[in-house]
Amino acid sequence: MRVIDKPWGKEEVIEINERYMMKKLTMWQGHRCSMQYHNIKRETIYVLSGDLRIYAGPTQETVEARIYTAGDSITIEPGVVHRMEAVTDSVYLEASTPEMEDVVRLSDDYQRAQA
Repeated sequence: MRVIDKPWGKEEVIEINERYMMKKLTMWQGHRCSMQYHNIKRETIYVLSGDLRIYAGPTQETVEARIYTAGDSITIEPGVVHRMEAVTDSVYLEASTPEMEDVVRLSDDYQRAQA
C-alpha cells in the first residue's frame, strides 16, 4: 500500500490498476481538499467515520453542501465541481476510475497548482 501525505491528511492507495482505483483517505478536522473537478475520472465516496461536508455542483458558484456520516456515500461524475471538508476528523474510501492525475483545481487552501 502506498501512503501519500497531503496537507489536509493522507491518502492510502489500496489498489490501482487499468480498470479502477481504491483509496482510503484521512482528513483532519477543519481541513479541506481543493475545489476541483475531473475530466474523465468518476469517483464514489463512502464515509467510514467522522463528519465530512461534501460540496458538489455544476459550477464553483453553484455547489451545494451536505454533511455525510458513517455509511453515507455519493458518486461524483466527470465535470462535477466538488470539495470534501472535514467537520470532524474523517476517514473515507474513494473508489474511482484510475485516472490519478485527472484533477483540475479551481481553488486550493494550500497554494497547490490550479487550472
